Amino acid sequence: MNPFIPTEEKRALLIGRFQPPHLGHMEVVKHILWENEELVIGIGSAQESHTVDNPFTAGERVLMLLKSLAEMRLDLSKILIVPIPDINNNALWVSHVLSFSPPFRVVYTRNPLVARLFKEAGFEVRSFPPYSRKEYQGREIRRRMLQGEPWEHLVPKAVAEFIKQIKGLERLKEVSQSDAG
Repeated sequence: MNPFIPTEEKRALLIGRFQPPHLGHMEVVKHILWENEELVIGIGSAQESHTVDNPFTAGERVLMLLKSLAEMRLDLSKILIVPIPDINNNALWVSHVLSFSPPFRVVYTRNPLVARLFKEAGFEVRSFPPYSRKEYQGREIRRRMLQGEPWEHLVPKAVAEFIKQIKGLERLKEVSQSDAG
């Protein structure tokens, strides 16, 4: 029995980069909250920002998530958002995540490495349906943003408004440019 896994808690963990949060993420959150009383959302790679793969800061991602969850009228008292920086050491990663998070019983992921690491640490790991995975993924949304293709319909309205407010599209285009010339 792992002493770090509470037996009575009905709290789950979901880790993602949320670059940006999209409608697929929101469906996953609803799914998890239907099965659990509370949810910890771990913002992975929290130290990363201002790159093509990670254009938004951890603070911006927290705000986008909070605005989206409020827009969905979810009970924010049942959700905790925790930024988690990378350590690039798989053997220590689960302990690292635990040091940033309140206790949780189950981990939700579709990432095989994350699933393996948490299973080896004794956690229950569950998956969730791939909600229109072809469209609802950060990489595709960022590609559409860079190519001038429609993307706003793939994210909550609050996220699209926030990205416009912080000039996130301009940031993404600037950081995607090369200095070779």
